[in-house]
Amino acid sequence: MILPAGHQAIMPYLILNGAAQFIDFTKKVFDAEDSKEQILRKDGTIMHAEIILNGSTLMVTDETKDWTKQTANLFVYVPNADETYKRALENGATNLMGLCDQNYGRTCGITDSFGNVWWITSV
Repeated sequence: MILPAGHQAIMPYLILNGAAQFIDFTKKVFDAEDSKEQILRKDGTIMHAEIILNGSTLMVTDETKDWTKQTANLFVYVPNADETYKRALENGATNLMGLCDQNYGRTCGITDSFGNVWWITSV
């Protein structure tokens, strides 16, 4: 199977209210990068955008009348869960589960201001 460059076999596709702000959040909190793939609607909202987070692609779009908001639960490995958790809270996220050590790593949970739940873990 041959996939387009920068794509994986499975990728989240989030329909959000405020896709551009979500992209900014992921850049500030997770050091995400633009994939340079962004298509805007005539009204300036995002029809399709892709960001790269630690080598994985997330696709996002702004909600419309026909495509309403659909958020996700996302599990993400980061270099330092403590630092990422702090940045998430500083950028509008709320605590879901405080930092703790589990058998799979240092972990926590937050909900971003767009309604997505992030399970943040470092090994």
